[in-house]
Amino acid sequence: MGISLGLVGLGSFGSAFAELFKNHPLVDRVALCDREPERIKKFADRQSFQNKFSSSDTYNSLDDICRADLDAIAIITQPWLHAPQAVQVMESGKHVYSAVPIITVPDGDEILDWCDKLVATVAKTGMHYMLGETTYYRPEAMYCRRRSREGAFGHFVSGEGEYYHDVDCPESNLREVRRSRLASKAGAEWLEIEKNYTARGVLSGPMHYPTHSTSGPISVMQSHMVKVSCIGYRDPGHDPFYGDEFSNETAQFLMSNGTAVRICEYRQIGHTESETFRIFGTKGCYKDQTWIDKEGSKTVSTEEMRDPLPPEVVDAYNNTSTISDVYGGHGGSHAYLVNEFVEAIAKGRTPAINVWEAVRYMAAGVTAHKSALKDGETLEVPDWGDAP
Repeated sequence: MGISLGLVGLGSFGSAFAELFKNHPLVDRVALCDREPERIKKFADRQSFQNKFSSSDTYNSLDDICRADLDAIAIITQPWLHAPQAVQVMESGKHVYSAVPIITVPDGDEILDWCDKLVATVAKTGMHYMLGETTYYRPEAMYCRRRSREGAFGHFVSGEGEYYHDVDCPESNLREVRRSRLASKAGAEWLEIEKNYTARGVLSGPMHYPTHSTSGPISVMQSHMVKVSCIGYRDPGHDPFYGDEFSNETAQFLMSNGTAVRICEYRQIGHTESETFRIFGTKGCYKDQTWIDKEGSKTVSTEEMRDPLPPEVVDAYNNTSTISDVYGGHGGSHAYLVNEFVEAIAKGRTPAINVWEAVRYMAAGVTAHKSALKDGETLEVPDWGDAP
């Protein structure tokens, strides 16, 4: 038996997931919600949506869709809205999928408070929370988790994770992304909220969006960050990117398994965009799509690295002409994210990227930024424990 699912946020990123959610074989019914009516109409008028969508399942506010009789809601809205909206969805008795990050605001203490609220809400309501972190389902992450389970790494020695994304990157210009976000109704509201942080002198940094770099080492090692020292870099040739204290941040973490992990979040760098990690062990190592051990090195193809999707999911996506790529964007992670959430809810199990996993990705970066603001002082990373 399938589930009913509401899609909240049908902008450019939400649109990339709409067909994947709708066409999953375990989704029986889809509802659409957005504050901009033309975004809803784009999907409501599609012939491909008619088998699972009814015009009565159209909503223009989160309040309204939370009152609907749905099993789950996927939130792909503006990043400063994610955590409070996820809490509202779970308190309405629905499971929630949230786009990354958990929340983006300049105040690190506020982010950690929302981490705490999310964990508490999951415990209180019994609803599931899943973070849509793309790196978790990149091919190299799936491959390294398999090799880890086999014991192929031996004992972990160290790891590295990075997200290099220059603000003026031609393929994805972050200044343009910000302008697009602020052009919406929610964006106009954020400009007013942002003034409060500016008045307080609160400045953010790249480590407040750390999940693309922290999730790889954490998920592969099945270990989490416990201490951090971080150095911030201010590019003297460029103005800060919308109020960030640092343009680049480099952190050294101590993990709960005793290893060291270096994490880099850079927004001003003359380098091709990079979202990857490297893992080193006493028996084997992974870096740059290559497995290395004492017998030599072997390049591993993307298809070799991927876990197989269920055949019925692949068939459903292959038979849908409006989906050009079965796997979707961000290294082919989109289809895996959708499948993991839908399958977990349909089968009543805890999603892989659950709230306890998600807050570990986020708290590591928030604490790193706090360390950078204190000139690299070593700080303890808060933790909420493992999934029950």
